[in-house]
Amino acid sequence: MPAESSPQRTVLSVAALNRAARTLIEGGFGVVWVEGEISNFSRPASGHWYFTLKDREAQLRCTMWRPRNVLLRFAPRDGMLVQARGRVSLYEARGEFQLVVEHMEDAGAGALQRAFEELRARLGAEGLFAAERKRALPAAPARVGVITSPSGAALRDILHVLAQRFPAAAVIVYPVPVQGAAAAPAIAAALDLASERAECDVLLLARGGGSLEDLWAFNDERVARAIVRCSIPVVAGIGHETDVTIADFAADMRAPTPTAAAQLAVPDRRAWLQRLALLAQRFGSAMRRKLADDAAQVRSRYERLQRAHPGAQLAQHAQRLDELEQRLRGALLTRLQLAAAPLASLRARLDGAWSRTATAAQARVELAARALNAVSPLATMERGFAILVRADGGDLVRRAADAPVGSSIEAHLVDGVLVAQVTGQRPSGGGGRGGRGA
Repeated sequence: MPAESSPQRTVLSVAALNRAARTLIEGGFGVVWVEGEISNFSRPASGHWYFTLKDREAQLRCTMWRPRNVLLRFAPRDGMLVQARGRVSLYEARGEFQLVVEHMEDAGAGALQRAFEELRARLGAEGLFAAERKRALPAAPARVGVITSPSGAALRDILHVLAQRFPAAAVIVYPVPVQGAAAAPAIAAALDLASERAECDVLLLARGGGSLEDLWAFNDERVARAIVRCSIPVVAGIGHETDVTIADFAADMRAPTPTAAAQLAVPDRRAWLQRLALLAQRFGSAMRRKLADDAAQVRSRYERLQRAHPGAQLAQHAQRLDELEQRLRGALLTRLQLAAAPLASLRARLDGAWSRTATAAQARVELAARALNAVSPLATMERGFAILVRADGGDLVRRAADAPVGSSIEAHLVDGVLVAQVTGQRPSGGGGRGGRGA
């Protein structure tokens, strides 16, 4: 049964789709006011401003052209809470939703930063960050616990560092989300679980870098109190070196990055293995040089054998014959084209000449092949002879003196090579067996 024809489809380019989306977005919204905290503020040489407005749940890309931003009476900066008036649009080149800001007002200090400072002050006043309650880390932990996202790069970095520095330590991962509304309670629960099980000697609380809102779960009061009541020393490695969270203040030790946290948690075993690594490197280098030398010798002998093979000479003659045949054919065709009048007569003469020439050439080739085959070492070897060479250098053995007693020789036969040792010599001519037998 014939297949049903598919409906006609309309295929848009990416640019066309983005252009249509921009038209719909700009036509569907009027002027809007948006409040948020400035981050990633950029002021290139063009004078235009590019930044992000964000709150705890979302962020919005913004653009403010130079003719508009020169009218502002304040200098925007990262962390500032502002109210922006503008029009919703779409940056077609990247397909990014954005707000084209026409006017902006300072709404005071950033709400997230203000909340951070308030919580830090309150918990600090309670003594949660006091230096005297900080615990020392174990010198050589048998088990290291890691509280982080199982799919994040931070875990991969930590596992890599632990394996490199101290592979004797076992690693127990407590998987948690590290961003979003569910992150803070999950992190606090993981800390309590690790404390209850007491199966680790040290805990790493980690996640990679991000914006202030990305790291906000680690600024949660529940996480800070869970760190303080945990019975196991906690190392906090959250974000990049410039990122500071409430968890950093509550932890027994702060590391600038997840990788640094892993380095602080375990000792470095590299000094123990430095001598062994050096010896292994020298041994490996020597073996590679030996293998390279052996491979070069094998290639050299193989190439010498290929060049000396009679088949290579026959191939050269065959190629030359083909070339002469092509030249002869071309010359004959040229003469035919010049002699257009007596075409039939010349064609007959040409066919006869071509036949005689080809027959003579074939006869010469066959004669040359027979002559070449007659003197070929392979033909001689077929009759029971062998080619003797010195095993230690590949030189031909033409006389008895070329292979003294005790030397090793190779007898190249038609179907293989025999390796032998000279045990004796005697003169040729069948004059008895007076000498030692070979």
